[in-house]
Amino acid sequence: MTLSLKIENLCVRTPKGHALLTCGHFAAAPGEAIGLKGPSGAGKSTFLYALAGLQPAMSGSVGWGGTDLVPMDDGARARFRREHVGLIFQDFLLFEELSAPANASLAAAFHPPARRGPIRENASAYLSKLRVPCGRRTVDSFSGGERQRTAIARALAHNPSIILADEPTASLDRATADILIEDLITLTREEKKTLIAVSHDPHLLKRMDRVAEIADGCLLREVAPV
Repeated sequence: MTLSLKIENLCVRTPKGHALLTCGHFAAAPGEAIGLKGPSGAGKSTFLYALAGLQPAMSGSVGWGGTDLVPMDDGARARFRREHVGLIFQDFLLFEELSAPANASLAAAFHPPARRGPIRENASAYLSKLRVPCGRRTVDSFSGGERQRTAIARALAHNPSIILADEPTASLDRATADILIEDLITLTREEKKTLIAVSHDPHLLKRMDRVAEIADGCLLREVAPV
């Protein structure tokens, strides 16, 4: 499945009603790779999590295909993410007591039996491609780069239509980061996925089709890839 994105009049607020982020209009087509840049604290991660339906207080619309995440309850948003979204978090969010294969194939536990085998196979393939140790060693002994690569394999294992990445190359050495960038771009374009990545990495941003700038909680404009 391919899913286009259309945002209209998005506002993300704190529980007390303070506006954290505003975006009048934003759109993305399947097969596009879009970067998000801006200073720390500008609202880049807030925007990314809004695209995943992870912001509780939103108004306006965040439409993926014919599905608007804003009016959904938490359960419906979670089902949408489970089916369609691969999230790469900056702080990994791995289960420290599990091995890399167990972490990367975690999505299999939340899908019907027919999909579990393919998810585990995909997880194993991405771990191998990203050169992650796949023995019985648990991730609590992994380096930051190994943890990030495990988290990336987990995000891609269920073959999502949408890939949302928060600083995906931040913990990787340059060679591994460049391999990851090429893999993400190839996957996006060949399989018509939608990739939106927050990053300060100029190597990643220059490979994007478009780069949008966020500052002071506002999506300001699109800028040329660096």
